[in-house]
Amino acid sequence: MDLLARREHSRVELDRKLSRRGFPPELLGPVLDQLTAERLLDESRFVESFVSTRVRRGQGPVRIGAELRQRGVAEQTGEQGVAAAEVDWVVRARETRRGKFGEAPPADRREWARQARFLQYRGFTSEQIRAALGEPPQRG
Repeated sequence: MDLLARREHSRVELDRKLSRRGFPPELLGPVLDQLTAERLLDESRFVESFVSTRVRRGQGPVRIGAELRQRGVAEQTGEQGVAAAEVDWVVRARETRRGKFGEAPPADRREWARQARFLQYRGFTSEQIRAALGEPPQRG
């Protein structure tokens, strides 16, 4: 209960944490089932909270989906959670770029590529990155 009081967890994530703390595996299943039945452990609530937090941090849908899968959330559930967030990912990518690099657009191809790599690392798709940065400057 102490873990759930701090923040939402996925079932797999909570199972892993309790296993590492020495709880017997044969007891974990029934306990997690009971927590789920009492809605103290709720996968959809976890996904909603997780996506919201990551969007505020400037992360894109690709990275958020990958992190959800690492935490044991089914791919379809994660995709639904990202879609339910109703985020304009291009606007989010622009804001993330602006926060890191300032208002000025990339001056040359090299800077454009550097900013694109940053946004890609943050988890934005190539289409979102091109929309956020515009087309790369032509060689001069």
